[in-house]
Amino acid sequence: MRNRFDRELTTLNTELIEMGALIENAIDRAVGALFKQDEALAERAIEFDSEVDRKERDIEARFLNLLLQQQPVARDLRTISSALKMISDMERIGDQAADIVELTDQMHDKQLEISSSLHIRSMSEEAVKMVTQGVDSFVKGDLELAHSVIAYDDVVDNLFSKIRGEIIEQIAKDGTNGEVYIDLLMIAKYLERVADHATNIAEWVEYSITGIHGEMDGE
Repeated sequence: MRNRFDRELTTLNTELIEMGALIENAIDRAVGALFKQDEALAERAIEFDSEVDRKERDIEARFLNLLLQQQPVARDLRTISSALKMISDMERIGDQAADIVELTDQMHDKQLEISSSLHIRSMSEEAVKMVTQGVDSFVKGDLELAHSVIAYDDVVDNLFSKIRGEIIEQIAKDGTNGEVYIDLLMIAKYLERVADHATNIAEWVEYSITGIHGEMDGE
């Protein structure tokens, strides 16, 4: 019985990695569509979001079946409940990518070359790295890696502050493109939320390993 549980959990870990890869691709294409004004990239990002939604439903069903069909001990219950929380955050990250695409679509006829000097691409790369490492920390049971993801949220927050300052400067110089910059600020905000969800993932990894969740512990 235990061997069957472990085999199923290994399969589900692979599914989580695949879901993380879908998220990475969705964000990469959403941000790529922003800079390249590529409608095909934008459409592909939306397709990835739909795949993320399907993957969430599939993984959730399999985890629940694992919970019902096996006889999990307390540690297993923490692992399963944490994973269910994680995939909810991962699905929300896919939604953020779709939100970026929606704003990008509204900007097709605007002067997007002005966005090239901003740190949005760097912010997206750092946020994606947090998601990838958060999932890896769960699969590997790596508490130190989970803690590093939580700490790294400050890096993304600092990039958001930098982008906000850059946008304020650009609006002061060129008020005619103010609407574009406001949209870009919203995109940066969506990326900040991606990092927040990645932090949530890492906190659930911490809970699955230690039984202690940062918010529950009053931190």
